[in-house]
Amino acid sequence: MLHPDRYFNPDPGVRKIARELYGSVANLPLVCPHGHVDPALLSEDRPFPDPTELIIIPDHYIFRMLYSQGVPLESIGIPPRDDPEQREKDSRAIWQTFGDHFHLFRGTPTSCWLRQEFAEVFGVTEPLNGSSAMEIYDHIAEKLKNPEFRPRQLFERFHIEVLSTTDGATDTLEHHQKIRESGWKGDVRPTFRPDAVVNLMHPSWRDQIDRLGDLTGQEVTSYDRYIAAIESRREFFRSMGATATDHGVTSPYSYEISHADAEAIFQRALAGGGTEEDERRFTAHMLMELARMSVEDGLVMQIHAGSFRNHNRAIFERFGPDMGCDIPLRAEFTRNLRALLNKFGNHPNFRLVLFTLDESTYSRELAPLAGHYPALRLGPPWWFHDSLEGMKRFRRSVTETAGIYNTAGFNDDTRAFPSIPARHDLCRRVDANFLAELVCEYVIELDDAEEMIVDLAYNLARETYRFA
Repeated sequence: MLHPDRYFNPDPGVRKIARELYGSVANLPLVCPHGHVDPALLSEDRPFPDPTELIIIPDHYIFRMLYSQGVPLESIGIPPRDDPEQREKDSRAIWQTFGDHFHLFRGTPTSCWLRQEFAEVFGVTEPLNGSSAMEIYDHIAEKLKNPEFRPRQLFERFHIEVLSTTDGATDTLEHHQKIRESGWKGDVRPTFRPDAVVNLMHPSWRDQIDRLGDLTGQEVTSYDRYIAAIESRREFFRSMGATATDHGVTSPYSYEISHADAEAIFQRALAGGGTEEDERRFTAHMLMELARMSVEDGLVMQIHAGSFRNHNRAIFERFGPDMGCDIPLRAEFTRNLRALLNKFGNHPNFRLVLFTLDESTYSRELAPLAGHYPALRLGPPWWFHDSLEGMKRFRRSVTETAGIYNTAGFNDDTRAFPSIPARHDLCRRVDANFLAELVCEYVIELDDAEEMIVDLAYNLARETYRFA
């Protein structure tokens, strides 16, 4: 099922070099600096319940495709908000639905990841379809009964060197603490994501502010106390091993407002009177403040920009957020980030990693910005573009201007824990093929490519995210 030369150029000369370059990094440890694996998975280390709970339920790549072809989310186990019981509970029935529709994923990165996951993690030897679905379900279910398929055993089998989760500013990090206290040697680190306390229009913003006050031992009744509380939480995350923050914004607009304006906006929001314009200005200002904090505490700042979240209102209202309804938006970085980069982009202690869903900005804006500002690195292709062709487009668009050393290596950005090795493997193959083409075009020498593939597969992520 898995050809050893998959994803390589069919030209024999390129393929030969790509095969050799890939072989030199295929077994390097996995550095996972950004993702959404639930830390409870590794703190509790319980057996996975069944193949459906492990592979289908956490993966919005899967159910957004099924939904697009008319498969109701309830039929694949997603519980409605108003009636959680009104969903399919039979894991075997859900898996059968998945198998009946697996042909929908042909040519997609989901197919690439899942085929490799089935073959190399679980030893599945036949393609998934409607006829084979139950046999494959039973095969995987039997594997999951074995101790070597517990989360920590898989973590070690996958050769994960470090894995960072994504955690809200008011998360207690109790599962990270349990991992530390357990004596297990796996390196699992939190990442500070303060979106829910920064986004004034978030439905739970007021509750989050109260929670922020409870965790920091002070009532957050002013902008100054709010800033102090965020700084306190960042320090707590650092004490738990965090090396990065993460910020999801529709637009990367940065702009510094006066202290008086920030206080006035904050007080309006506390009173329930904030406006969309307040949110826009406050978020822009907070990007500046959060960058200032990163200069001071050394946490790497990540910005994920350009996603229209929860576009399908009916799905959001019925099932909640993160149901695969994000849609890319056009983004602008040169003007929007000028204030932030002019103030902090030259500072030796600042590191900013940018992600976009707007590929048109790669060569026009992002590569020139990263090719100049010392603080800036380009994150790998994200969400809709962490695919075979998306990775190729990224490398071809940015390398001539920014090189590879102003990029951040790879991160898997996944909730689907067993897919992590397949995601890294796909990227390593794409990068090996890209470098092989440059060698065959006499742009770089083979010994350069041999060093570059190790940097792309391993060193850049470690250096970018400041893993000791």
